[in-house]
Amino acid sequence: MRYPIVIEPGSDTEAYGVVVPDLPGCFSAGDTFDEAVSNASEAIALWVEDAIDRGQEIPRPSGLDDLRRRPDWLGTEWIWGFASVDPAFFDDTTERVNITLPRRILARLDSRAKDAGETRSGFIAKMALGA
Repeated sequence: MRYPIVIEPGSDTEAYGVVVPDLPGCFSAGDTFDEAVSNASEAIALWVEDAIDRGQEIPRPSGLDDLRRRPDWLGTEWIWGFASVDPAFFDDTTERVNITLPRRILARLDSRAKDAGETRSGFIAKMALGA
């Protein structure tokens, strides 16, 4: 999935700034143009993950032409582009996976899950989400 981004040009002494108009408060920066665009993709992924954790709706990407007509984005100083984010960040579909672990690690995992009052799968998911 591609979100339109607005890039504020940088210089030898200032970073390139990036705003994602469709995601309020989602912004990034980079010392080079390429780094700024790459960092924008990471910022989008983090924004989406946080919104999902808080039960918020994820806005769909706007059309670039629609955004460029908005009064707050008028002007020639802006550079327009796109940043991609993996659609899997939007998908809460449960999927069965098969993993291979040494028995000693599996035993430790099961013990910690039990102590936390979780299933193995639930405990792994919480660890992955940093909860």
